[in-house]
Amino acid sequence: MRTKLGLNINHFTSISITLKNNFAPWSEQTSGMLQHTIWNTLENEGFGASLQHYNPLIDEEVKETWTIPSHWKLIAQLPFDKPTAPPNEKQYQSLEERVLVFK
Repeated sequence: MRTKLGLNINHFTSISITLKNNFAPWSEQTSGMLQHTIWNTLENEGFGASLQHYNPLIDEEVKETWTIPSHWKLIAQLPFDKPTAPPNEKQYQSLEERVLVFK
């Protein structure tokens, strides 16, 4: 995965032995935070969005369709548009059923 400077995770793992095992998880966590931020920004601007993780099922077709470099790693897709209807109501389990607390 390349950074803005054109460096990739392998560069950082080679210069920091102590932290080398952390760069891949940090990269994925950063991607998740960015996905969440973009989704919320789109929502604030009146768009509806649906974050999808169909990888690797669609990777090759997406790379071919949009001429995406082969060294890029497709992580998620976020199609968005102006909503045509309100979202369906979701059913949730109670917090007691979904969360375990250990003391």
